Amino acid sequence: MLLSLPPIESWLNFIFYLYNNFGRGKLQKTCSSNTLNFMSGHNKWTQIKHKKAKVDQGKSKLFSKLAQNISIAAKEGIDPKFNPSLRNAIDQAKHQNMPHANIERAIKRASEIGPLENLVIEVYGPEGVGVLIEVMTDSRNRSIAEIRAVLKKHGLKMAEPGSLMWAFEKSAEGYIVKFKNRVSSEARAIVGAFLEEVEEREDVVGAYSSLPE
Repeated sequence: MLLSLPPIESWLNFIFYLYNNFGRGKLQKTCSSNTLNFMSGHNKWTQIKHKKAKVDQGKSKLFSKLAQNISIAAKEGIDPKFNPSLRNAIDQAKHQNMPHANIERAIKRASEIGPLENLVIEVYGPEGVGVLIEVMTDSRNRSIAEIRAVLKKHGLKMAEPGSLMWAFEKSAEGYIVKFKNRVSSEARAIVGAFLEEVEEREDVVGAYSSLPE
């Protein structure tokens, strides 16, 4: 005796019914879970890349300053045995794991640049903030022009020589501010952004402000 089977359309409809009512939720849950896992991994990798880029940028900035210190010291003599300033600058660079090739290049650069001049540029910031920028340069006009451009970008103004020196005290490590300004968060952000950019310039030895810690 032969059994009669329902039409194939009925079977297909039945399968679709099961999928729509029992399978879709599980399938969506699985896909969503996989998508979240993928995005989580992607975000983690992106954060790692950004963190590494920030570290690399900081190291590059540090090496640039160390190289500048070596070049300045080497103007007094390229043999560290007879030049304590150069020996100290090299020791500092080695302590920061600066590559030997970079150190040699910085010493060689001392013979390629002209006589160096020390400048202190005084700057007025928002809400009475004072800034001193210490520069060591072989071209006064070039350095001043470059710093003027950064000042204009951030809305700060260059002061007359001697206008702000009374608020700072010279020390072995640069300048110490005597009087600090209490300012708004907006003013702090403006001055902070300016300091961050100006300190990246190769001929800037240091930048000091009257912002509170």
